[in-house]
Amino acid sequence: MIFYILKRLLSVIFTFIAVSLIVFIMMHSIPGGPFDPVDMPLSKAAKDTIMKQYGLDQPLYIQYFKYMWGVLHFDFGIPYQSPGETVLELLGRAWIPSLILGGLGVLIGAPIGILLGMVAALRRNSLVDYFASAISTLGLTIPVFVISMLLILLFSVWLNWLPASGWGEPKKWILPIIAYSAIPMATYARYTRSSMLDILNKPFVMVLRAKGLSENKIIFRHVLRNSAIPMVTVFLPMFIGTATGSIFVEAMFRVPGLGAYFVSSIHTKDYPLEMALLLMITVMFCIAYFLADLAYAILNPRIRLNSRRED
Repeated sequence: MIFYILKRLLSVIFTFIAVSLIVFIMMHSIPGGPFDPVDMPLSKAAKDTIMKQYGLDQPLYIQYFKYMWGVLHFDFGIPYQSPGETVLELLGRAWIPSLILGGLGVLIGAPIGILLGMVAALRRNSLVDYFASAISTLGLTIPVFVISMLLILLFSVWLNWLPASGWGEPKKWILPIIAYSAIPMATYARYTRSSMLDILNKPFVMVLRAKGLSENKIIFRHVLRNSAIPMVTVFLPMFIGTATGSIFVEAMFRVPGLGAYFVSSIHTKDYPLEMALLLMITVMFCIAYFLADLAYAILNPRIRLNSRRED
């Protein structure tokens, strides 16, 4: 198990380096730059001074090594669009709306999806099953910006119950949270239904029923626990994905979160901010999958035994 953990940690480090190198090269290969004369008309002397100040006049490989050396010391540079603060300060401020709305969206959508999937699996081919399947299919096929527009049209324009956009008051969070929760709810409803149907058809379930165990004990102690493994795979990456900001949701509801800054960093070619966002998301996804693998070993001891045999 120790060798397995070390192997996973090495893969995280390799992924981090590979992503940083690929993103850095791709960013600088795009024509133009953060101080392009079309968007920011400057004299040649002023532009040369700014380029030298930010180290953009140096060769690309030197810029990369200097940036990564700063990353090792938790120094992600100064954002070009907000030079009065560091990248970490900007991310710390922008992450709060994304974390609140995205986290609440997953924490609300996932339990509802699990409940829908459980009811659909236990009442297979019933009206409840058809309803849950329709909800999960619509949630996965309809783009999230379309869901956001429908929510704004219904609750803000027609009913005039909730504000269409903004940040600050809790009532402005309701529509973004509903939009955020659509995908987790649909995904978990689909995963839970298919997983539980697969476990319910296993021979050990028939044995447990033959021994006289109550249906509730069979469902909650055995079926749900065994069907939780694929759901663990989805939860942490999905939580990270929503907590780091959805570009479309935050754009539709004008939320000043990470998604909005990610779009602006690409548009303005804000290299330090763009690199920091992508590296942060990469590390968080790697940690999420690493924790999911450890959760496998807790939920299913056979995974631990297989890893020991491989070591």
